[in-house]
Amino acid sequence: MLLRGVLATVLLLSMGTEYARAALPPVDLISLSLEDLMNVKVTSVSRRPQSLAETAAAVFVITQDDIRRSGATSIPEALRMVPGIEVARIDANKWAITARGFNGRFANKLLVMIDGRSVYTPLFSGVFWDAQDTVLEDVDRIEVVRGPGASLWGANAVNGVINIVTKQARDTQGALLVAGGGTEEQGFTSLRYGGQVGNDTHYRAYVKYFNRDSQEFIGGGDAADDWQVGRAGFRVDWEPEGPDAVTVQGDIYRGVVGTTGAVHSLTPPFAETIDRDDDMFGANLLGRWTRRFADGSDMALQVYYDLTSGEELGTSIAEHTFDVDFQHHFQADSRNDIVWGLGSRVYAARFDGTFDVSFSDDHRTDYLVNAFLQDDITIVPDELRVTLGSKVEYNSFTGAEIEPTARAIWTPDDRQSIWAAVSRATRSPSQTNEAISLNSVVPPGDPGNPFPVPVLVTIDGNPDETSEDVVSLELGYRIRPTDDFSVDIAGFYNIYDNLVTVETVGASLQPGFVLVNEQFDNLGNARTYGVELSADWRPAPWWRLQGAYTFLHLDIDRDSGSNDPLIERTDGRDPEHQISLRSSFDLGNDWEFDLWPRYVSALPERNVESYFTFDARLGWRPMDGVELALVGQNLFDSEHLEFTPELINTTPTEVPRSFYGKVTVTF
Repeated sequence: MLLRGVLATVLLLSMGTEYARAALPPVDLISLSLEDLMNVKVTSVSRRPQSLAETAAAVFVITQDDIRRSGATSIPEALRMVPGIEVARIDANKWAITARGFNGRFANKLLVMIDGRSVYTPLFSGVFWDAQDTVLEDVDRIEVVRGPGASLWGANAVNGVINIVTKQARDTQGALLVAGGGTEEQGFTSLRYGGQVGNDTHYRAYVKYFNRDSQEFIGGGDAADDWQVGRAGFRVDWEPEGPDAVTVQGDIYRGVVGTTGAVHSLTPPFAETIDRDDDMFGANLLGRWTRRFADGSDMALQVYYDLTSGEELGTSIAEHTFDVDFQHHFQADSRNDIVWGLGSRVYAARFDGTFDVSFSDDHRTDYLVNAFLQDDITIVPDELRVTLGSKVEYNSFTGAEIEPTARAIWTPDDRQSIWAAVSRATRSPSQTNEAISLNSVVPPGDPGNPFPVPVLVTIDGNPDETSEDVVSLELGYRIRPTDDFSVDIAGFYNIYDNLVTVETVGASLQPGFVLVNEQFDNLGNARTYGVELSADWRPAPWWRLQGAYTFLHLDIDRDSGSNDPLIERTDGRDPEHQISLRSSFDLGNDWEFDLWPRYVSALPERNVESYFTFDARLGWRPMDGVELALVGQNLFDSEHLEFTPELINTTPTEVPRSFYGKVTVTF
């Protein structure tokens, strides 16, 4: 009934609306040449616009049309396209996402930004993926840089940087209506309107809502991980004639997240599995001023505030972030292109704990200040460039950190390039590492408990913890042997030190139970290496194939002073092989047909078997400004497990086969 009603509304609107002014953009996935795609400008590598072909880094760009034709309904699902990125769904509303290994729900080696606003949380140095969303049709591109980006973006850009860039307000004029629903995506809708004030100011505002059904437990039975979120936001761009431009944008959201997990106690039954509906709320406001000078240089000043709050199994957290960032870019001479900047960030957090999860500081404030400098040096014009740079940070966890990089790219002709890089990056301790206390209870009679009384295992934070660090060696090659075929390959070798371990520091007999004390420390090390390959081929003007392959190997070890028995077993927590192939057909008469098979190898340490998924999308544009789509996901498998959680023991669920229909209208 929902889809019928939406379709009827669409047809009524279409009969009485002039679409020439604000029709859906033409299909560009196939019509753009590979040369055009290689000239797409990205900013995440050098903090200034630079063509994809010129970047001395492993970069992949997800375009708006990639998102549309993939059938993805969320940012995490869209990231499955990228080689080197691991995306695993834990349940209906939780993901584990990382780059180049060390995946987990609380993965902490990947920096994520939306329009330059970091969505990293100091709670665990990672990302709450269920809180990151926008109208997907307003996303211009997603820039994904694999490998360290700390020399520009700072700590926690250890294994990669994801920058989600939304469209400027002038590119979203008129109205947009998106609505649909299906078996898992039970109902979703977005409404966005963009307008203009005078000749210089454009704006847009949106509202969005979705309701996702629960998935099933392993072995069957409905879980309690359903998910509903409402969201609203705006953007205003003031671009007068002259050197200045100002952007102001913000978002607010509220939702309910279903969770099933274990709650422990020292009295029978010692552990109880409960279902909860946890609240989530957040808001952000960002302002950016840019100026271009007569000599071709430019500067930008950005300020933002972010509030994130939520609950999980009784624990509640509220985090406030205030950030100021300044950068200046100029051409020192014909060979030196320089960008430098300063920044400061303050975090204030409040925690309400439970028996399972608590914090030694109920309220705390942390901060960092930083400065960076990068010089892009032309050695041979249009052929050889070297980039040298470093960021210096001072944070309240570990003090000063220095994160340098050296990169070079050789472009012998306009069809190929070879690049290499060596970088150092750090992952600063988090509020969790310093102040958390995690309790779990092993009941008497359990195979892991040799005592006749329960064993309370307590993992405490360590205020003396140091930063994890990596030295990364990278090598890449891009080639476009013909106008219809291109290949991008990147290899890396990473050396990690001071990885976080969990060390047993003591045990004692307490009245009625045995207490085992454990503490976070930095007694792990690792060597990782891998290869990431992407290819783009146009067999015919109406057909595009995009392939991606990832190989990853991890050797993780502990230092001689460590007694952590699990650190060496993390090797099997990341897939060794990932394969993706997207096929996009333009069938004529405004019909589109897209296929997306994917393979992910097993995670033995997490008891996750290898799995194969197959998605399909059929799209049709019956008239200007109207698009209908039918999407099927995981078509060849009724359900499969992708990941199991760590630290906070929520219950994983299986990803099911699903279908949904979608209507998109612009007017």
